[in-house]
Amino acid sequence: MRETEAMITVDLALRLRAAGLRWEPASGDRFAIPYGELAGDVFVVSDMTIDTAEVAGTQILRFNGTTEWAMDSVAAEDVVWLPGEAQLRAHLGPAFRSLVSTEIGYAVDITESHGQVSRHVAGDAECAYALALLALFV
Repeated sequence: MRETEAMITVDLALRLRAAGLRWEPASGDRFAIPYGELAGDVFVVSDMTIDTAEVAGTQILRFNGTTEWAMDSVAAEDVVWLPGEAQLRAHLGPAFRSLVSTEIGYAVDITESHGQVSRHVAGDAECAYALALLALFV
């Protein structure tokens, strides 16, 4: 992954998962293993290197052709999805009103279920989208 590519934090991703955001792994999706030696590493689902499968009723992510370390697969429930900007915006659906640049980063305005508009500010657009989505789950 390029250094300049923004992404939500693992903490925000864990909060979204706990709030109820569900993930169907697809090629191009980013994820992290939030524990152990691999904490902090970001992986990308790819048809060529990391693919998805169902084994004994459990969805797994298989690491194909990896010789650097001995992990062949990991259960999807043991990783955390790091959704991208477009994926987060899609999950906001009709609640999304706008994304604007601010002096400290970006702000996402949404219409919450009670009709109030709320603003969610973060240093990058993806984290602002994630904070707005968290507000919809509350």
